[in-house]
Amino acid sequence: MELSKKNLNQRLNQIYDVIIVGGGAGGLSAGIYLQRFNLSSLIIDKGKARSFWMQELHNYLGLPPDTPGRVLLQKGKEHYASLDGDFLNAYVEEVVEEGETFAVKVKVGRVNGVDAVFRSKYLIAASGIIDNLPPLDEMRNVYDYAGYNLHVCMVCDGYEMTDKKCGFFAGSEASIEEMVFNLSWFTPYITVFTHGNFAVSPEMRQQLREHGYPLVETPIKQFLGQNHQMTGVELVDGSVIELETGLISMGSHYHNTYLQGINLEVKGSNLVTDKMCQTSHPRIFAIGDLKVGLNQVVIAAGDGALAATQIWRDIRCETGARRWEENLKVNVF
Repeated sequence: MELSKKNLNQRLNQIYDVIIVGGGAGGLSAGIYLQRFNLSSLIIDKGKARSFWMQELHNYLGLPPDTPGRVLLQKGKEHYASLDGDFLNAYVEEVVEEGETFAVKVKVGRVNGVDAVFRSKYLIAASGIIDNLPPLDEMRNVYDYAGYNLHVCMVCDGYEMTDKKCGFFAGSEASIEEMVFNLSWFTPYITVFTHGNFAVSPEMRQQLREHGYPLVETPIKQFLGQNHQMTGVELVDGSVIELETGLISMGSHYHNTYLQGINLEVKGSNLVTDKMCQTSHPRIFAIGDLKVGLNQVVIAAGDGALAATQIWRDIRCETGARRWEENLKVNVF
């Protein structure tokens, strides 16, 4: 059922088997598996998952390569709804452990928001990350090209940048060291931009010179292009650098603050899990970009299947085998 301010009261007294925070590919996959295991689930989604901004999914098995991420999500949501799963557009503010259940505190609605609390036995954190974009005065200018030929994931889109003039938009020297020399597998025509946000060491400058990669430290005024195809950048000094594509590597923001009250093992900004996506808390699972691993839509969908299956196994073991009551009432043996 699609929940909203109008019908929240119908579910506030229910204890779900699982609440899923995040309605991206991972969360929807988990929800579909849970419903097919005859468990009760609620997906709480703040909207605009990372995959929503992907204009084309070039590497998802079985889908036409021009499939937008939002189409994949819409199909997944329709599938979940057909299995009678509950879905709520809301922002999760906090998760509180109450013993056998979790209290999930949410804010429903951006305007005149309503506070509500839902409860579940298990929790799946699938709220993902959002990539930091170049901080320009007119951010609409960034969104015109992000997800088209201005990319945020080399694993996803390195192939699309093959032998093209590529702008690498760095958030730190560490991102240059980590990403640029790997990006050269796809294209050697790399120009590195710092947007004037950080200093570059003499050692890194020398490495870039040795590889022939120009370093541009003057801040960017705007991206140039048309019809969502970026063709270069204009710097604040008025100069223009022509490009055919770009890769942004300026870090990410992890949507996991609602878990701060629970002591979970982390590695950097990622939650540590086992092979079934179980965190250091036995009833909390983390899937997709929140966990240590590869940030890919197909991986998130697989993680959803793993987490849901392990939760079903746990609940099944606690409940035990069902008896054929009719046969127990008569001696049929």
